[in-house]
Amino acid sequence: MMDQLIPNEIHCPYCDARQEVLLDPSVPEQEYVEDCQVCCQPILFRVSINEEGAADVSLRPENE
Repeated sequence: MMDQLIPNEIHCPYCDARQEVLLDPSVPEQEYVEDCQVCCQPILFRVSINEEGAADVSLRPENE
């Protein structure tokens, strides 16, 4: 099992700022809220980690 965080580049759905986030591969299916590092708006993350350790990330505004 992987225990190393996976870096992933995202674009904020509010301000479109590019930023890097670290994903935890220890849980294959995740949903959580994290604030944008630039505009501080809440982003809803849906993350799936496949068997090879690659991440599929979808983002949307929390209040949408």
